[in-house]
Amino acid sequence: MSGSESRAQAVFQITNSEPMSIKKPKSLDKTWATDVFTLVKMEEALSKNAFKALKKTVETGSALDAATADIVAAAMKDWAMSKGANYFSHIFYPMTGASAEKHDGFIISDATGKAITEFTGSLLIKGEPDGSSFPNGSIRVTNAARGYTAWDPTSPAYIMQTDNGATLCIPCIFISWSGESLDKKVPLLRSNSAMNDAAQKVLKLMGEEKVGTLNSSCGAEQEYFLVDSNFTSLRPDLLLAGRTLFGAPPAKGQEFDDH
Repeated sequence: MSGSESRAQAVFQITNSEPMSIKKPKSLDKTWATDVFTLVKMEEALSKNAFKALKKTVETGSALDAATADIVAAAMKDWAMSKGANYFSHIFYPMTGASAEKHDGFIISDATGKAITEFTGSLLIKGEPDGSSFPNGSIRVTNAARGYTAWDPTSPAYIMQTDNGATLCIPCIFISWSGESLDKKVPLLRSNSAMNDAAQKVLKLMGEEKVGTLNSSCGAEQEYFLVDSNFTSLRPDLLLAGRTLFGAPPAKGQEFDDH
């Protein structure tokens, strides 16, 4: 059968096919970012003053006081546990080129041995993943041979669903005890801050008086092509591609490379 005849037959089969029943999709607010602790969810969970302080920290980088940090941590824990999470993890991106994380549990025991749930502001803001070998070992004395994770409030926390259950993932930066950058995120945040400072000066020289914090963002462009199965059977290149519309899972160690 020639190519034109095959295409004509495919068009005939498509034209005479029975209509399919389509299930109405869920509303967008029930599917989009349902496992992300966005600013909208924070505003619903926090008091007006606590949310105002947190939003200022996100937008300007100002310090968050300990009392507000405790309130944010408690709200984040309650939201995460409502999603089935009993553990939290500080996620960071060391110079190894792979992602890293430090897991802890919300459930601890008190002096009487009773199990309680606790997540304080200090646990949220700072972690100690025992990173003495980052970026390479034997360059610090033992008492200072640690790396620290620090919560990055500009990146929202989210729930990671796996076969082992749900975990609250908290995006962090990774720095040494002396403040040196040990990851790939700190240089990006510093570059963004430098860009904001320069842009603020330029805009003020142009007469702009009320200028908010400037930010930069980037994202991967995604394109989707839907091909009818009748046409797909005429395309050996699609049949031999060896992948689905969404592609194959990433290779081990490259889980975050496409972000």
